[in-house]
This record gives sequence, C-alpha cells and structure tokens, in this order.
Amino acid sequence: MSFSSKTKSDLSRLETNNREILSAELSALIHMGGSLKYEGVGEMTFQIKTENAAIARHAFKSFKAVYRVEVEVVTSKNKQFKNRNVYTVRVVSPQEAMNILQDLGIVGRKDGYLTLLEEIPQRFQENRETRKAYLRGAFLGAGSISDPEKTYHLEFVTSNEEYAVNLMKVINSFDLTSKIIERKGNFVVYLKDSEQIITLLSIIGAHSALLDIENIRIVKDMRNNVNRIVNCETANLTKTVEAAWKQVDCIERIRKTIGLDKLPPNLREIAELRMNNQEASLKELGEMMDPPMGKSGINHRLKKIVEIAEQL
Repeated sequence: MSFSSKTKSDLSRLETNNREILSAELSALIHMGGSLKYEGVGEMTFQIKTENAAIARHAFKSFKAVYRVEVEVVTSKNKQFKNRNVYTVRVVSPQEAMNILQDLGIVGRKDGYLTLLEEIPQRFQENRETRKAYLRGAFLGAGSISDPEKTYHLEFVTSNEEYAVNLMKVINSFDLTSKIIERKGNFVVYLKDSEQIITLLSIIGAHSALLDIENIRIVKDMRNNVNRIVNCETANLTKTVEAAWKQVDCIERIRKTIGLDKLPPNLREIAELRMNNQEASLKELGEMMDPPMGKSGINHRLKKIVEIAEQL
C-alpha cells in the first residue's frame, strides 16, 4: 500500500457523531471524487468510485448516519490495473440522491437550470472544525501525498478552476500558502514545503502520516549532518595532505640547492622531522618535538621553510 493510500485509510477510520462534520466531509468527497449523472428532467444522481475499501466503508456509514438513506456498495475489478477491486458507493433512491446533492451544496439552480456549483458552501466555512472536515473529505476524494522518503508533495486535483481557487482559500485560511498549477487539463492545489504539509496533515487528522514524516525528516537530517561532517573532514584531510606534499617538495628543493645545514637550527629541526614523517599532521609533528610544540608553532616554521624555498 502506498503512503498516500495508507494515509487515506487512516483518515477514513476517524469516527465522529457530529452530523455537520460528516456532511462537510461528504460534500467535499462528492465534489472531488464523485461523478454526477442526470436522471430525467431536473434530477441528478451520483456515485463515488474508489479502490480504497476504507473510503468506501466510511462513505457508506456516513450517508446512512447523516441522511438515513439506503446505500449500496458494488465491487468490481479494474482490469487496467492488475484486477484491483473498485468500490462504487451510491444512494439507491434517485430522489434521495438529488436531495443530498442539493443539501450538500453540490448542485443548485442558476438561471432556472440545474448546475454543478463551484462554491464551497458557506455553512462548511463558518467554523474551524467544519473547514477541517471539508479538507479531509477533499483529500479522500482526490488528494494525494508523495512518499516522504523521496520528496515532499501534497496535492488536490480538480477539473474546475474556480473550485480549485475556492479550495485553495480554505486551505490558506489555516495560515498555509498552497498554490495552483494547471496539469493536463486539471487544476492542482498543492503544497511542497514539509512544514506546511505536516501542518495540513495535522489539520485533517492524519496523525500517523504526520509522525511518519517527522521521523523520516529526523533520519534525513541526521544523514545530511553525517555527510556534511564526512565531507568537511575529507576536505580538511585533502588540504592537510596537499600542504604536507608542498612542504616536502620545498624542503627537498632547499636540500638540493643550498643544503639543509644552511637553515637556522629551529627550521632545520622541523624540516628533518617533516622529511622523516611525511604523512604526519601538524599536531603529530608537534608532539614529536622535544619539548612538544603546538600546531601554530609548527605551522609557522613550515611556512618559513616554504618562503625560503620559493625564493630560491
């Protein structure tokens, strides 16, 4: 099961007896994941198709809890995708289905014609909890979240631009900054920032997914820190080795040109020590001195030797 499917399954198992919360979920679920069909003059029915059994079960229970109607779930096979089960949820009575569509603000009459409404019903925007429930239903209907091991991305997909804008406004009412892009004729409301995705998951009640992302972020941060440390140490080691090679070359040049005995005793001592310990660090060279000397003192003397060699 994908990370997105698991998140939806977890959300579908959240329970509430609040009919307005359930209504907000159902409104968004139908708007995002449902399909409408005309049934005679002035009537519409709807159905919700999903491959997620938990979503189908949640929709079934919610319709019965809120509207006390007869609901059926039909199982079929999706032959295009490895014969996966597809669950179709629908209200049996066309008249009751029409009443539900109108009550949830999915359809209404404009200029005397029955039409799909792009507005999100004001009743579901009036308080924080129904806004949360609406976003939860929208995610169940046509939302998805990427595997956080690979990337951070959460989105809602709709075919209606005006509805996408309205959905974005509800998301951003929680101090988030979702954006819209057009993709293959659809409009995608999305978040890419991991902090904002975590906030939205908390808003809709996806606490298990939230914790998974937090844990993955911690592991990623630890890996990045280790890599930075390793890279830094590797760079420092490279610099140390290159500096040692240069020092050895300079000492060899002095030996061949004027001889090491021409150097002051303090420089001759460190030159001979470096030639005999070409891979030693400054700290290690300092510890070999009698008496021991600090890194800065060793470095100062070696720089003097390099300056002398470069003047030859």
